[in-house]
Amino acid sequence: MNEEMSALERNETWEIVERPKDKKAVGCRWIYIVKYKSDGTLDQHKARLVAKGYTQTYGIDYEETFAPVAKMNTVRIILSLVAHFGWVMH
Repeated sequence: MNEEMSALERNETWEIVERPKDKKAVGCRWIYIVKYKSDGTLDQHKARLVAKGYTQTYGIDYEETFAPVAKMNTVRIILSLVAHFGWVMH
């Protein structure tokens, strides 16, 4: 849990702000996983902090969602355009 919290703080996952008086905070909970090696022996214990997003109500707690995820086909097309036109990619 300490490693997970350190990583969240190091990556600046959140910032502390004042909660609006008419809104509720989204809760969170710890998920624990035990990882095993291929021979069945214990490898490591892992912990993740996850938000209870299911407690939100569309139109009340949020209006839209956004997930910055690109499909692999899109990445391939962009890479091929960069190679074809000799563009510089950052």
